[in-house]
Amino acid sequence: MEVEPFRNKTEKPSMDHPHATTSDAARVLRKRRKRRNICFGAIALLVFIIILITILAFTVFKAKRPVTTVDSVSLSDLNFSVDLARFRVLLNATLDVDLSIKNPNKVGFKYRDSNAQLNYRGQQIGEAPIPAGKISADQTVPMNLTLTVMADRLIYNSRFFSDVTTGGVLPLYAVTRISGKVNVMNLFKIQ
Repeated sequence: MEVEPFRNKTEKPSMDHPHATTSDAARVLRKRRKRRNICFGAIALLVFIIILITILAFTVFKAKRPVTTVDSVSLSDLNFSVDLARFRVLLNATLDVDLSIKNPNKVGFKYRDSNAQLNYRGQQIGEAPIPAGKISADQTVPMNLTLTVMADRLIYNSRFFSDVTTGGVLPLYAVTRISGKVNVMNLFKIQ
């Protein structure tokens, strides 16, 4: 029976078995290359995903403002009274306003309580609240609002009577501001 002599593990193997030395070294070298290739592949995949998300966030999923369109306005109530004690004319009008709000984003848009305003020559003469809600991607939502007009502000404007008598047309300007958040892939929340 032949006994192999005890050898220190830090010693280099003897040249008695040359095949064992090269195969062990080659095996270790292959394992290192395999680990290195896996690490490079994982890093490359991670960089690719980050670049892809960044490109999509700035192109396809770029947050756009909702488009608000006033479809129709109709007069539903008109109250007129004169206060002789204070020398004032009280005029109150209620308008029914049909709006359409389009979400041009590729993701849903969640908005907070907002308002619609009616202006006459730069002065606010009416306001209507818009309740909070959500609009899905590429969806248009119709809304019906009741706008109360503070018409006494119209009467006290110096240009009001000239607008009514000359053409019978009032230059009214409707403004709707809707603020909210667009949530892109639960990564970016844009207001």
